[in-house]
Amino acid sequence: MSILADLQVALESLDVPIETGVFSDTVPGKYMVIVPMSDSFDLHSDNLPCIDVQEARISIYSKGSYTALKNQVVQLLLDSSFTITARSYIGFEDDTGYYHYNVDVAKHYEIGGN
Repeated sequence: MSILADLQVALESLDVPIETGVFSDTVPGKYMVIVPMSDSFDLHSDNLPCIDVQEARISIYSKGSYTALKNQVVQLLLDSSFTITARSYIGFEDDTGYYHYNVDVAKHYEIGGN
C-alpha cells in the first residue's frame, strides 16, 4: 500500500524511465521523477484512522514537446483511480534544455480493521 509502488505500476507501460527523488542515471530525452509529498490520516472512527491519503508529484522532463507524454500520464493516472490534485507547466530549463511539467496526485488507502 504505497503510492510510489502504485505509480510505478500505473506508468510502466509508457516505456519512459522513472526514478524516485532524483534521476541518477544518464538522462535520456524524456524521463520522469516521482517525489513523495505527504501522508495523512483521514476519516477517523473510534479514535483510529480509516483512510491513509498519500500524495506525490510526478515531474515530467522532455527535450521536445511534453504534451503527448503529459496526456498519456494523466489518462493512465485517471484509469488507475488516482486523484489528480494539480497540473502545472514549470517552464523551459535553459541550462538543461528540458521542458518541465508537474502532475500532483493523491491516492486513498483504506486501513483495515475499522
